[in-house]
Amino acid sequence: MTSKAMGPNMLNSWRARVVTLKREGHVLYLACRDPRVPWVPKVIAGLVVAYALSPVDLIPDFIPVLGYVDDLLLVPLGLALALRLIPAPILEEHRARAAALAGESR
Repeated sequence: MTSKAMGPNMLNSWRARVVTLKREGHVLYLACRDPRVPWVPKVIAGLVVAYALSPVDLIPDFIPVLGYVDDLLLVPLGLALALRLIPAPILEEHRARAAALAGESR
């Protein structure tokens, strides 16, 4: 599918989601190295990363369309769950740190 078929708004929406996922992944990485973060989000984050990098999938990737659905759903949902379980003040601290490391202004 070309960008003309998808439309500029849809393409920009996907790009924004990818940027957000990348930024939140960095925030989660920083937070998981913090000793103040409970062990449960650290374990969930570790399991999500292991699943994403593992050659074993719930639905094999060679099955058209369905093969990638589990990756497109489970990885972002797992990351969102891990982020939700981190205390808000610690999460905001690491969001600011990630933005500073990336050279962004908040």
